[in-house]
Amino acid sequence: MSQLKYAYYPGCASQEITKESSKTTRLVASALGIELHDMPKANCCGAGLLTDYDYDLYIALNARIFAEAEQMGMDIMTICSTCLMVMSTANRDLQNDKRLLEKTNDILSKAGLHYSGNVKVKQFLWVLAEDYGLDNLKKKVVKPLSWLKVAPFYGCHSLRPSSALGFDDPQKPWSLEAVIKALGAEAVEYKGKTKCCGFQVDLVAEETAVQMTGTRLLDAKGHGGNCLVTPCPFCHINLDNYQGLAEKKVHQKIDLPIFHLSQLVGLALGLSAVEMGMTRHLVSAEKLVG
Repeated sequence: MSQLKYAYYPGCASQEITKESSKTTRLVASALGIELHDMPKANCCGAGLLTDYDYDLYIALNARIFAEAEQMGMDIMTICSTCLMVMSTANRDLQNDKRLLEKTNDILSKAGLHYSGNVKVKQFLWVLAEDYGLDNLKKKVVKPLSWLKVAPFYGCHSLRPSSALGFDDPQKPWSLEAVIKALGAEAVEYKGKTKCCGFQVDLVAEETAVQMTGTRLLDAKGHGGNCLVTPCPFCHINLDNYQGLAEKKVHQKIDLPIFHLSQLVGLALGLSAVEMGMTRHLVSAEKLVG
């Protein structure tokens, strides 16, 4: 397998609210021999908020990110599903519309930048499942997670819109379960794995959002999960940080530990719970990882 190298775009949330997700991704990538190269000039993708407000600005901001990666000669890898969705949608539009690409390059030229449309945007999950490969991942496992019954939770922006993302079938995804199994754990099947955690609803209907979070957690636990893993830091925020509120809403204790994808991989590679930043979680996983 040739050396894998990516322009690393962690996203805003994983640099502040869920710092452990970016830190552990770097540790795991290093352990696997995957090179992550920082993008010091990269800006925020707009988090989907600019898409309808100012489409041209949204496209230009993302094209600026792509142009930097193109200068580096690398595809982009992100651990934020919202960044993934936003950047992938912008990239789709630029690649499918020559006039839009030309118009955007006129804007970029003022900053001495140019984007030819050749960069791919990938999520860490996709890199593990396809670029690195499941067989290679299995070979790196030194501590099979055989005692874990893991409920996979994809998050909306890892799957939709499929016209821009195009990796997993949004109704029948496979990649997260495949990685869980490669790590030696059992993947729990349940309908809620492809549904919304409630994060996008938080700011407009908090009560509804908390109910959604509780429903997702109870669904995962009710189907035998003793923990849950998500590749999305925003989903992690809702499922871990807001689990206490969700318990009050559904009137029962849930106590379901939530892992970042990188943490689960790191534990299977033999990295410690401390190295994996498990102490930053509100719902303790001590009973599972020691």
